[in-house]
Amino acid sequence: MIIGFGPGLGTAYAEVFKRAGYDLALLSRSGAGTSGDGASGPVVKTFACDAGHPDSLKAALQSVQSELGQIDVSIYNADLAQFGTLDEVSETQFEQSWRVGALGLFATAKLLGPQMSERGSGTIIVSGATAALRGNLWTTAFAPSKSAQRVLANALAKQLGPKGVHVAYIVIDGVIDTEDTRTNFAPNEPDEFFINPVHIAEAALMLAHQDKSAWTFELDIRPFGEKW
Repeated sequence: MIIGFGPGLGTAYAEVFKRAGYDLALLSRSGAGTSGDGASGPVVKTFACDAGHPDSLKAALQSVQSELGQIDVSIYNADLAQFGTLDEVSETQFEQSWRVGALGLFATAKLLGPQMSERGSGTIIVSGATAALRGNLWTTAFAPSKSAQRVLANALAKQLGPKGVHVAYIVIDGVIDTEDTRTNFAPNEPDEFFINPVHIAEAALMLAHQDKSAWTFELDIRPFGEKW
């Protein structure tokens, strides 16, 4: 299950896990999806939900389980990138960013955590960001949301890990290569400036397959030339 499916990283997660043989549940506000009917490969189904509203998210998760069965791997890829300084960000935007980044993860874990714990297996992977580690001039709303998300994932890992549930947080330290970032964020940067989203997804697949004797909680990913 990919919560926050869309162009770029969401699509890369879907492609990589589909190639690995996973049936896919793709959740997004629009209900967009990718091809796949299960006739000659994994089943791919799409579901519309708003990750910032727990009731909408829980209803979608229940639909996923009803149509596809138990959820073995959940990737929380949803966030609301409200960028701006203190003067530019409203209270409403700040709250919306937190709701999607942190409250949505909490609602997901609230439903899946007990189920996975009862089975003694399952994986929850969260797409993080550098903003989870520090704030900046233009991350007045985004950084608190991602920071809360990271700390929540840490708390979940400590609670659910002993019950057989692997919780992992990927700190994505760099600009993901998408049409939007190439056009609007870094139009003049060379290819090596960007992170290829497929390779982030491959790292997530690796996390999903880790043995219990050597689990990773936090994995940071950046291009070789990124300053850090």
